[in-house]
Amino acid sequence: MTTPAVEDKKLMAPRRLTQLLDEGSLTYVASQVDGIGAISATGTINGREVVAFANDPSFQGGALGGAEGKVITDAYVIAMEKQCPIIGIWHSGGARLQEGIQSLKAFGEIFQAMTHASGKIPQVSVVLGPAAGGGAYGPALTDIVILGPEGRVFVTGPEVVRSVTGEDVDMLRLGGPEPHGRRSGVVHVVSETEDQAITDTRNIADLLGSQGTFNQSAITDTDLGAFMPESPVRAYDVHPLVDAVLDAGSGIELHPRWAPNLITALGRFGGRTVGLVANNPLRLGGCLDATSAEKGARFVRMCDAFGIPLLVMVDVPGYLPGVGQEWDGVVRRGAKLLHAFAECVVPRITCVTRKSYGGAYIAMNSRSLGATHVMAWEGAEVAVMGPVAAIRILHRRKLAEVPPENRDAVEQELAEEHKITAGGLPKCIELGAVDEIVEPSKTRTALASALAAAALPDGSFPRGNHGNIPL
Repeated sequence: MTTPAVEDKKLMAPRRLTQLLDEGSLTYVASQVDGIGAISATGTINGREVVAFANDPSFQGGALGGAEGKVITDAYVIAMEKQCPIIGIWHSGGARLQEGIQSLKAFGEIFQAMTHASGKIPQVSVVLGPAAGGGAYGPALTDIVILGPEGRVFVTGPEVVRSVTGEDVDMLRLGGPEPHGRRSGVVHVVSETEDQAITDTRNIADLLGSQGTFNQSAITDTDLGAFMPESPVRAYDVHPLVDAVLDAGSGIELHPRWAPNLITALGRFGGRTVGLVANNPLRLGGCLDATSAEKGARFVRMCDAFGIPLLVMVDVPGYLPGVGQEWDGVVRRGAKLLHAFAECVVPRITCVTRKSYGGAYIAMNSRSLGATHVMAWEGAEVAVMGPVAAIRILHRRKLAEVPPENRDAVEQELAEEHKITAGGLPKCIELGAVDEIVEPSKTRTALASALAAAALPDGSFPRGNHGNIPL
């Protein structure tokens, strides 16, 4: 899609809403008139009713004042009454300076409406131009943020930054795809074109708003073991495994470049919307760290709030050690992931593919946190730490007496003994930490059976009663 000429800017908001909604379904709630920089409408996406609003950059750069604020808060009232998703198309220079404190009051009322709607109706934002000042917090308070190629999100613009701090920065570096798609975690999806941003918005709104009915008979097996390397210590990209678990072509990864050692994706499983969480050994060996724990917590809470079942694919060697992690708040942020899983009421099913060690074992939806069902592949290891690391602590004196040329062989012998004495999977099943051992080639149907068993009598799933901003 090409950017319209300046004289055609007033067509941008109506055109964007028309493109977003199903053909012929748009009905304006608040008509665009001179001096109003926002419009709203009701319509449908794939037949599901939604409410949408859009800033209009032809009016003072889409700056927001009292009238624009009312358009948006009224849209929220309608969406809450209809209990349907609400979508915001953001292209705003921030508060309208001519209105002074009235414009700040308008933003505050929008934020209050968003907070009251949090966890009750899906909120999706697509940023197609600047979202500055108060306009930056609007998207940030919603469940999913999509950034178009011209989208820029920042609280203070380049000129203010330059005058206050002396830093020479432009809007792209300050609030574009690199800072928010990779570093800050503000943006869930970065789209290469405006057309793609609208398509991504429609797809995500469909997954959240039209979750479908789970059809267990639609699940067929594929050998998920084929996506694993032959060596149990070799790193691999977990994306093909994630795609194979979900219905073909249905997955949308959120935050693909932010904390990529943990995958979070929405998709369908047996036709029903699910959330999938997976460690990615290709990045940081699959370790959890402060950032990925926070990423996972936000995703888990969103799924729980909207009654979206969770599938958790585990291959984690532990938490990433280091001074940097401790200083970065791995204790505080890691606790968010524990809290998110422990408070979940939505079904959450775990499959351990290779290993699950230490505190990360607990955090990745363990039975002790209340997981609905835990399965493991034959040969998977569930332990405090890997056997070699364990015996180096338990038998450090004995190993110190072994000649260096023999130490590797002795370590391997002691490690095998430790696996037996520590119990392995049989011990985990005895203790109730693992419910069953499954073959990789039968994992999808095992996941389906566990999910079907967790459904309510009417086939639906419970949902949490909380907002979507993690504690």
